[in-house]
Amino acid sequence: MHIALNYPVVFVHGIIANDREGIINFWGRIPERLSNMGVQVFFGNTDAWGDYESNALILKETIEKILLETGKEKVNIIAHSKGGLDSRYLIWRYDFGGKIASLTTIGTPHHGSEIADLIYNQKLVHTKVSKNALALYGKLSRDINPDIYRVNYQLTTMYMKEFNEKAIPDDRVYCQSFYTTMRNAFDDRLFLHLFLYIREIAGANDGLVSVHSTSWGSRHERIARGVSHSEILDLKRRKISGVDIPGVYIRIVRDLAEKGY
Repeated sequence: MHIALNYPVVFVHGIIANDREGIINFWGRIPERLSNMGVQVFFGNTDAWGDYESNALILKETIEKILLETGKEKVNIIAHSKGGLDSRYLIWRYDFGGKIASLTTIGTPHHGSEIADLIYNQKLVHTKVSKNALALYGKLSRDINPDIYRVNYQLTTMYMKEFNEKAIPDDRVYCQSFYTTMRNAFDDRLFLHLFLYIREIAGANDGLVSVHSTSWGSRHERIARGVSHSEILDLKRRKISGVDIPGVYIRIVRDLAEKGY
């Protein structure tokens, strides 16, 4: 079924992920399914470990090229995890509201990450040895400008409180946030311990981000239950807890089309 979307979709990934090298398809079957329905799909090409400032600049350049290539005036951004924060910083810092029709965030820690807090509160992380090790790992990621230490700091609840005070939603952009939840620690064993830790201090979560932290924009809804933070990317290329992951994105994009975006 064809989806009459007015503007292209730009997928923006979070930390660890990379859609630039093409080694691992971090969006699974989602782009292909949407393309088959007539949707123009592009990728943000941001760094896996870039901070807001660096990734926003990369995203700015990427979107400007997309607009030139397609002849469109705007794009729809669908961002996962930290990608939502990079996108928000882009809109705020570069006054990009006129070029972004909508921003949809999925599993984005808008109010900070309890895990980032846990890491930041460890004295070892702030030692010179640790910082050098993180810098070395960042270089191995093939990023343009990696800064793992700063990325973790920017994801803390303390930093995000300041971020939210300045990077307020742009009235020109339709903003919505979605989240998933794990039902129990065994939904995705990769996040077993993290899920239990976050549940203890912040309640329901997807194994990495609490539901509370994902709340942002004019719409905030759960899109899947029994699906973890990474599984919503269709990395496993199969149904998760009975959920067809690409179908979730198709519904999101169809809804954007119905709204005129």
